Amino acid sequence: MIAWQNIRGYLRGTLQHLFIGGIIVFISILFPTHTRFKYSYEEDQIWNYEDLVAPFDFAIKKPDRILKAETDSLLSDFSPFYRMDDSVGVRSLRKFEERFDLQLQNLERGQFNDVRRNPQLYRNFGTQYLQKNYQRGVVELDPSHQNADKNFVIHLLKGNTSEEKTLGGLFTTHKINQIISDTLQSSGLSDADFLYAVLAECVEPNVKYDKLNTEQTRNDMINGVVKFNGMVRKGELIVPRFGVISETVQLKLESLKEHFEIEIAQRSWGIYFGYFLLTALVIGLYAAFLYLYCRPLFDNWYELTFLLAWFPVFAYLVYIITSIDALSVYLIPFGIVPILVKTFYDKWLALFTHSMIVLLATFLSSSGFEFAFLQTLIGVVILLTNVDTRDWNQYFFTILYIFLAFCLGYLGLSLVQQGSFSGIDLSMFNWIFLSTFLTLLANPLIPLLERMFGYTSSMGLAELSDLNRPLLQELAIKAPGTLQHSLQVANLAEAAARRVGANHLLVRVAALYHDIGKIIQPEYFIENQGGVNPHDQLPFRESAKVIIAHVTQGVELAKQYRLPKLLNEFILTHHGTTMVEYFYRKEQEAFPGEVINESDFCYPGPRPRTKEESILMLADSIEAAAKASLKNPAPGDIQALVERIIAGKLNKKQLEDSALTFSDLEKCKAVFLQILRSVYHARIEYPAEK
Repeated sequence: MIAWQNIRGYLRGTLQHLFIGGIIVFISILFPTHTRFKYSYEEDQIWNYEDLVAPFDFAIKKPDRILKAETDSLLSDFSPFYRMDDSVGVRSLRKFEERFDLQLQNLERGQFNDVRRNPQLYRNFGTQYLQKNYQRGVVELDPSHQNADKNFVIHLLKGNTSEEKTLGGLFTTHKINQIISDTLQSSGLSDADFLYAVLAECVEPNVKYDKLNTEQTRNDMINGVVKFNGMVRKGELIVPRFGVISETVQLKLESLKEHFEIEIAQRSWGIYFGYFLLTALVIGLYAAFLYLYCRPLFDNWYELTFLLAWFPVFAYLVYIITSIDALSVYLIPFGIVPILVKTFYDKWLALFTHSMIVLLATFLSSSGFEFAFLQTLIGVVILLTNVDTRDWNQYFFTILYIFLAFCLGYLGLSLVQQGSFSGIDLSMFNWIFLSTFLTLLANPLIPLLERMFGYTSSMGLAELSDLNRPLLQELAIKAPGTLQHSLQVANLAEAAARRVGANHLLVRVAALYHDIGKIIQPEYFIENQGGVNPHDQLPFRESAKVIIAHVTQGVELAKQYRLPKLLNEFILTHHGTTMVEYFYRKEQEAFPGEVINESDFCYPGPRPRTKEESILMLADSIEAAAKASLKNPAPGDIQALVERIIAGKLNKKQLEDSALTFSDLEKCKAVFLQILRSVYHARIEYPAEK
């Protein structure tokens, strides 16, 4: 058995390490394989780094505006290439002769008599006209040149030779029919219409746009533009510390950055390994934090998956957004994670998780310090605000605070960088608004994640506290006395939890459900009895078993009705490992000489561990004792009862594992006394009516 437990522990540890390692590898793949320049700078800003000296020789880039002006000037005189295809003329002449003979054969009597008498004259005229046109060139213009005038120059390619031509020296396809008509009208031929019909069908362009040569020549011209203006030698000072980044200095920095990235790009394996180390460091530190300070979360697969899954999710979102030029990384609602983690756990884990995710995302984004600062600021705002997803009013205020902090943070950074309001990029506020708006998605995600990972949020607890829930309705019908007892316990426990800063909503809901096991055999519990006591017919040991069974039966009912697992702990611990004293004493009286096994009369436990579980145990015992013994209490009776119950729990070591401090215990005692005194206060006895 011990060996199997060791094997299971080893397998669990191995799977956890593989899971964490898989996340690290997945995120590392998303990082770019090129290195990044380690300096951030803006024109007209102060250089806040040490003196920058050139590590190697490099050329200085020309300003983009000058480079563009030189390129545009060069391309303004550029002429495209068109190629003449001689095979088109041969094909058109052959087609002309075939069409001419066919049309001549199909002529009706009395039609085109001059053509009938002199067919060779017309044939020769058409052939010569086509040859003349194709020698000059019939050009089909590219769509980009359709609006060009007659002075537009092209390079006409004939075989291996090239000559410049204007469009005025060529025939164009959209004017060729008009040219044919004008030529035939001036020819003196009486049957020119016959010849026009044949020629119009046969003429096709023999000069067409040569895209390949045009683009190649244009690219050669662009590449031929000199892109550099001067050199920086190794060891030369580029910019001193606290120096102003002028346009010239910025050009040197841009040139250094470009040369640096080209040189380092040959070592992409080293870049990947560097990113892998950074990712492993971030994820490893986060896992170590969970292992050292949140060990139950680390050991629980559902909770470990929930917490670690946010790292690859947001890393992938950053990767996708940064690959789309039209979007900004500030669109991503990083505030969702701290809201969800704070809802299911606590604010400190939420802030730490958020900070580590932002740290990892900063490597993927190109925004650097600005991005890390603003996103960390959002996490701090969420930590400071009382995010309550049940209260939409408070929730919207939290979203508003996030938006204001985001805007003010960006405004401050922009003023530091630009020095005036005129240089601020106003489009950033659109991304900030969208990101803040998308943070609202945290609310609908809560019930979904509750069902996926078995969490319990304030929203889910609020739903469970509704007395119209099926299980509470069944409790009201079958065990009404138990329901009334549970309501009184809920009031006591909730008030005490508020006083000590515990989760008062959780305690209230747990109090409502802690005795649901009594539904199975309600008549065996005194609050549900109407005069007949079924315990009178049972041995004391059996009676004790029936009473104790309501704990385990309650857990079974909770599973059947799919209550949160967290409530099972309250059901199991609300009696701890205490004893059913009444039946134990009766058993001793009935069998004075026998050794009685105390475990037969003890609840299975465990003892309460959290503050909430401990408060419920005390409230349950005090309420039950008060109802049984406080009929007309004297002034000191209530205090004596409360102190006796609490002292009994301490003496029986029921609070040894509890997170409740003695200070908390005193606060709870004060709350219990205050409420019980208001419930059992002295009342005026009214005289009976005569």
